[in-house]
Amino acid sequence: MATNKFSPSAPTFPVWVIGIVLGVLAILSTLIPIPSIAAYSHEMLVGGFVLLALGTSLKGL
Repeated sequence: MATNKFSPSAPTFPVWVIGIVLGVLAILSTLIPIPSIAAYSHEMLVGGFVLLALGTSLKGL
């Protein structure tokens, strides 16, 4: 029988906040033209998602 080596954990609060802020800013910049952010909206959205995914995959992050 195989053992489950992947046990997700909740990300720390600062990692969660940064990931959510990046995602919300990316979504808002597609709806409301924000010139300084709009050019990087896709990268910010992917970065926020990756940060949250790493926060749940790695313990203590």
